[in-house]
Amino acid sequence: MIVRRYLHKDDELTQHLTRKLNTPLTWPESGGLNTEHVAEIASAAACDIAYNHAANGHLADLFAALPLPGTTEGREFWHSLREAGGMAALNIDPANAGGPFFNYLVNGNEGGIAGRVLSFLGELDDQQREAVAEVIGGALEHNTFAAGGRYLGELWLRDAETTAWHVLLASRRTHETEEDRERFFEAWGNA
Repeated sequence: MIVRRYLHKDDELTQHLTRKLNTPLTWPESGGLNTEHVAEIASAAACDIAYNHAANGHLADLFAALPLPGTTEGREFWHSLREAGGMAALNIDPANAGGPFFNYLVNGNEGGIAGRVLSFLGELDDQQREAVAEVIGGALEHNTFAAGGRYLGELWLRDAETTAWHVLLASRRTHETEEDRERFFEAWGNA
């Protein structure tokens, strides 16, 4: 939801445009599309999509920290994860996730991976979650991280869960209309 729709002389975008790029907000002065218009477009786009893209990128980074599918270490890791997580692990298992799992992001299905991650975590019982944390932590422990096994796995699980939730929450904005936004501000303003 875009909350701030104007530039202020002290904000970072204005300072970057005027000081670093040496482009006054009114340039070119002949009318039409000027620097301020371009900055407003950039600001609006960043407000609505940047967080979603950043969260998806972070989710991909979390998976990149795990052993790669198709490698010896990866085959052992994903087998251990399936054993620890049971049927829930099929939600994120590379062999069951439709092959090009992360191509969903490239093809515009930004909630696809997030939904699978939340399904995976939501289907785990407490015992399975501990076992999965142990497996993930063991894999992360071998990759130069300082903390120990299960604790790293718990951090990974919490981070993946929160990040996936952020992706899904941000993606709901694509269905909002201007009327929805006005209704939101009106309701909170009248509260």
